[in-house]
Amino acid sequence: MSLDIRPLISTLLRSPTGAVLVALQISITLAVLVNSAWIVNQRIARIERPTGIDTRDTFFLRIASTSKQFNIAQAEGEDLAYLRSLSGVVAATVTDGVPLTTDGEETSIFLLPGQRGRSVTTAFLQMDEQALKTLHIPLIAGRDFRPAEVQPFVPDSSGPNPPEIIVTQSLARALFPQGDALGKTVHMGGPLTIIGITRDFMGPQEPDSPTYDTLLFPSMPGQFGNYGLLVRARPGRRDAIMSEAEQHIGAAHQYGVVHDAMTLAFAKQQLEANNRNIAIFLATVNALMLAVCCLGVFGLTTFNVASRTRQIGTRRAVGARKRDVVAQFMVENALILAVGTMLGGVLALLIGNWLTTHYSLPRLDLTYLTAGILVLWATGQLAAWQPARRAASVPPSVATRTV
Repeated sequence: MSLDIRPLISTLLRSPTGAVLVALQISITLAVLVNSAWIVNQRIARIERPTGIDTRDTFFLRIASTSKQFNIAQAEGEDLAYLRSLSGVVAATVTDGVPLTTDGEETSIFLLPGQRGRSVTTAFLQMDEQALKTLHIPLIAGRDFRPAEVQPFVPDSSGPNPPEIIVTQSLARALFPQGDALGKTVHMGGPLTIIGITRDFMGPQEPDSPTYDTLLFPSMPGQFGNYGLLVRARPGRRDAIMSEAEQHIGAAHQYGVVHDAMTLAFAKQQLEANNRNIAIFLATVNALMLAVCCLGVFGLTTFNVASRTRQIGTRRAVGARKRDVVAQFMVENALILAVGTMLGGVLALLIGNWLTTHYSLPRLDLTYLTAGILVLWATGQLAAWQPARRAASVPPSVATRTV
């Protein structure tokens, strides 16, 4: 017995409310499913990416002032001199932020003066001439900061002073994809000259910022009443040096306290845990939305079977086989799925484009959209299978009964 699509479409159009609601549910589920899966993939990729820095032997201390009498510039110099004098310390630098954490700044770099032209968002770290040695990062091109270039940071000036910066290879490519960034000038309030390019490493990590885009600026922080100290110890000496430094620095300043202390190994664990938790949360949301969508499909098919019992009995009485009845409801469900997935595909692309524009996420991979459509189609058809089989079990004698 052949199956004509037109009567099925007419049947759905006569009572469209349920079909429309389920199609909308399918479209929303697909859009959320695809983009969530793409974000989960990005989070998992972040967990697996190398940090590029020495997390095993490095620790961080945050010193905060308790009074306006606290001389931050003097305290920074004393702390660095003390740390660098310890036999167990390889290098130490002052800093305003912490790699691998959200403790840091983000800024926009422009290619043209006056904050014009294409801009690139990057993590921003104020550090001194021992920054690269402390982070254990090699230079790929150019040179390191000179001690004379490290000056107090003045946030209210017309532009950074001095105007030298070091950037990661990733940021250099983002700024100058067609050529060598070394020696080029960019703008952040005032002109900045790129004097060095380092191997990629993770700076401070905003939730959706590019992982390896980091800028180092030669300045002494403290303009907001606090500063950080990043220290790389010799292998196996980290914990002992960290405990000694915390006690000494805490007792050395009358108007300053050690506000925070952590190892970069702990920061790395926290970063991985945050990404893992987001991935688990989104995966759970996807599973729940898919389950609810399947319940909607199941409920609509069940309702259609119950409301067309006599129609099914009549078809069976005039010769329709069980598989013809099953095919009828499966094709009806396929039509609803087709409309829902088409709308959902458009919605998924729109949401993906919005996430790319506003949160700097990579553009949605169409493979995920294709996979999402196939998964939703398969699960939607499976959800309709049991009610369709129940419809096929309706006996022809039902057609002669009074309903």
